[in-house]
Amino acid sequence: MNTRCAWADNDVLMRAYHDAEWGVEERDGGALWEKLMLDGFQAGLSWLIILRKRAAFRAAFADFDPVKVAAFGPEDVERLMGDAGIVRARAKIEATIGNARAYLAMQDSGEDFADFVWGMAGGQPIIGDGVTFPTRSDLSEAMSKALKKRGFKFVGPVIVYAWMQAVGIVNDHSADCFRRR
Repeated sequence: MNTRCAWADNDVLMRAYHDAEWGVEERDGGALWEKLMLDGFQAGLSWLIILRKRAAFRAAFADFDPVKVAAFGPEDVERLMGDAGIVRARAKIEATIGNARAYLAMQDSGEDFADFVWGMAGGQPIIGDGVTFPTRSDLSEAMSKALKKRGFKFVGPVIVYAWMQAVGIVNDHSADCFRRR
């Protein structure tokens, strides 16, 4: 039996997510953006809720295609507010649409999202000590500020740190976790 991070041991979906996705280096800009949007929806909720609704989120948000999401208008916001399959928080829905526009604005100015976030991290994963598990860092503070400067919302330093863990920018697997390596 594999020893895994304690947070992932109480639910089959969380175990599968931990074992296959959490902490795996993501280098695709679109996938990084999708995961950041989902982390924004998770704010104030448990990640398990988002995992259970992830397929519905993808359906509701055009598979998180930033071009399609950026074109959403007021009628789409109302449609999403009526979608029981997702988290129906108007501010988070509107932020996701605005964040698609910010993502595309970065592209239009020649700034690749993946290169931007990985560049801020020095291009390689930051390895935590496996014993202490912060909820924010100097890097998440700096990245949060840089994203907000580019027009992103729901990207505070705690959300950004959780996202950095999820996409492998930070390796915060516990010291005895089989995924740490």
